[in-house]
Amino acid sequence: MRKIPFAIIIFFTAISVSTAQPSEGELRVVAVFAHPDDADSKMSGTAIQWAKMGAAVKFVSLTNGDAGHYEEGGGALAKRRRAEAQEAAKKFGIDEYVVLDNHDGELLPTLEVRKQVIREIREWDADVVIGLRPNDYHPDHRNAGKLVQDAAYMVVVPNVVSDVPPLKKNPVFLYMQDRFEKPNPFEHDIVVAIDEVIDQKVAGLDAHTSQMYEWLPWVSGNIEDVPAGDEARREWLKERWIERTLSDEQREGLEKWYGEEQAQQYNYAESFEIAEYGQQPSEDEIRELFPMIGQ
Repeated sequence: MRKIPFAIIIFFTAISVSTAQPSEGELRVVAVFAHPDDADSKMSGTAIQWAKMGAAVKFVSLTNGDAGHYEEGGGALAKRRRAEAQEAAKKFGIDEYVVLDNHDGELLPTLEVRKQVIREIREWDADVVIGLRPNDYHPDHRNAGKLVQDAAYMVVVPNVVSDVPPLKKNPVFLYMQDRFEKPNPFEHDIVVAIDEVIDQKVAGLDAHTSQMYEWLPWVSGNIEDVPAGDEARREWLKERWIERTLSDEQREGLEKWYGEEQAQQYNYAESFEIAEYGQQPSEDEIRELFPMIGQ
């Protein structure tokens, strides 16, 4: 397994922020998900730390988000959400945020979209691929998870998507955290403390104005609670989306990876489950892939 520096791939929907190319020996991470803002909420604190430590990090949204609003829609909304994703990428300090032009609310695990996922993983030369689990309330989320699973083995098969060279080895595939229990609950295999970058995470989420301050409050029935001023909004956002009590499983995970004494210092964390697909990392290899653990 390659040592630091490293890169991670994250999947988002549409246009990229930059065209970073692999450097010899760096860790490469890609996150692949359904909508612009999915990975931002679930794992951007870890992505920020990876980027600070020299990893190449890419987010890939498989849809353009053109249905995620109560007043806007179509191409105008997709354009707005692409711009929000690019601004979030700047706040996070990651290399690239891609938004693919598939319609929001209509994502299916088709062969065509699977090939898009395979290309994104291969072109990034990913060491780590992070996706959603295929059990979720939103059909786009479920299908995004299945698409990553369906690509997991195929990224090393030369005669599949033969216009892009296959990876020489299968990446480590991980799932972002969710709260769903059936058919099986999420497993907190890797837990990362994000206290040191929590304000930077909030700044990136703040860039998604259409979602954090409009669509999500509206669909949950409390849009009237959103403050008017920028600073007040960010404080409200942090309280609503970030300041949540750590679960017992997360606390146990922090103690495992950071030690019991150090773990007590943390209030914020992000969890990852190791997928059964792809490379199965040892504990030492996990610490290589997550060099922020224990520091």
